[in-house]
Amino acid sequence: QVQLAESGGGLVQPGGSLRLSCAASGRAASSYAMAWFRQAPGKGREFVAGISRIGSSTFYEDSVKGRFTISRDNAKNTLYLQMNSLKPEDTAVYVCAARFTYANRVPTTEDEYPSWGQGTQVTVSS
Repeated sequence: QVQLAESGGGLVQPGGSLRLSCAASGRAASSYAMAWFRQAPGKGREFVAGISRIGSSTFYEDSVKGRFTISRDNAKNTLYLQMNSLKPEDTAVYVCAARFTYANRVPTTEDEYPSWGQGTQVTVSS
């Protein structure tokens, strides 16, 4: 089983940028498809972006396309989410998730990911 730990959240003004990181330990990150989800107050968990285990495929939720970029560095066992042009509606707890797989695909639903981090708070406000 892999352990996940997020960092990089904080308070940012609308239009600003943040870079989230998710460090994986316990098993090689290259064995896992990984993703970012988010949960805003009073709402369910929402898929944001996902990346295949070798990084060749990515998938984004429509509202973040063109603003967010997911990437990974398997040598460092780390997943990233670069968030630009942030909006107040991006405010949420961002959580990374992992799924052990031999396939080069990107799962996009919550129930496909058995491993989760604790999350990091992102607040977009002036």
